[in-house]
Amino acid sequence: MIYSMTAFARREHKAEWGTVVWEIRSVNQRFLETYFRLPEQFRALEPVLRDKFRKKLQRGKVECALRFTPNEGATGTLHLNEELAKQLLHAADWVQSHGQSTGVNPVDILRWPGVIAAEETDSDTMQAAMLESFDATLNDFIDARGNEGKNLKALIEQRLDGIEVEVDKVKQRMPEILAWQKDKILSRFEEAKLELDEGRIEQEMILLAQKVDVAEELDRLVSHIGETRSILNKGGAVGRRLDFMMQEFNRESNTLGSKSIHTDITQSAVELKVLIEQMREQIQNIE
Repeated sequence: MIYSMTAFARREHKAEWGTVVWEIRSVNQRFLETYFRLPEQFRALEPVLRDKFRKKLQRGKVECALRFTPNEGATGTLHLNEELAKQLLHAADWVQSHGQSTGVNPVDILRWPGVIAAEETDSDTMQAAMLESFDATLNDFIDARGNEGKNLKALIEQRLDGIEVEVDKVKQRMPEILAWQKDKILSRFEEAKLELDEGRIEQEMILLAQKVDVAEELDRLVSHIGETRSILNKGGAVGRRLDFMMQEFNRESNTLGSKSIHTDITQSAVELKVLIEQMREQIQNIE
């Protein structure tokens, strides 16, 4: 399977301690570049996330965002530091026994730092849940890249079919075009009232045929079509390889156009360049 570098995935995870929303998006890029937007308290996750991306992706500019909303309604168990509370009460009694009115309120004792505290959510448990949610989002993201890759493959294969049609068209037309060119040359000789022997005419036609022979270019185009199909079927990170094939396609189509002696061949050469450019644009998005 081939993968597109353009994709988006979003997943929400709710827990007792709050709500987590992951968003991953990417566009085409020559290499793999990752950018993160994380709440400050979760910055420590960035190296872990970056490593996960590197193991799964080859190319693309990837942006990963995390939104965290704590659940204010969730309260943990209250813990009372009885020893500290007893010490405070004892101290208050001692002060009062020496003639000083303390007027200690039990609520004031509870407010004393360290006397009572709410149990905090285990940070390791929270981060483990967040990473599990991230892994699911990353899988969705890769699936989206794969689905888009299928669409790109289908579009490229359509263009390859179009190139095959143009190549066959030129192959079938070449004998007729050479005969047309021969008649055209003979007609000009007659108009100029030049007398040439058959040997000279055949020699001129052989030179012309060699000059305008496009059999080699057509064979190479057929070979490139087969190689491109093979690359598509092989799958994986094939974007650079496909981009190289587009350069080879362009080279042969340019040569075909430069050897053209008939409008039909010129039109086919132009159509080839259009199809190749359309493929190249799609390939820019392939990993």
